[in-house]
Amino acid sequence: METARIIEKINEFLIDEFEVDPEKIHPTANLRETLELDSLDYIDLVVVIESNFGFKVKPEDFTNIDTFKSFYDYVVQRIGEKVVS
Repeated sequence: METARIIEKINEFLIDEFEVDPEKIHPTANLRETLELDSLDYIDLVVVIESNFGFKVKPEDFTNIDTFKSFYDYVVQRIGEKVVS
């Protein structure tokens, strides 16, 4: 799966599952603040990632994820693609 399709798929489930305004989703936006994530929301996010992309997420993986770009990069890396900047 190419990077653009991964990002598109991520944005789709964020809009659908987390009811995020699509205009608030951009690479430099703060993921936690934009999604208004609490600890239970992180669990939901992990479940959605695992079911959509087929890999297990460890809680410590989220320690360095603060923007949408870092989130996209993480997912791309985990499914074996190299991010083209």
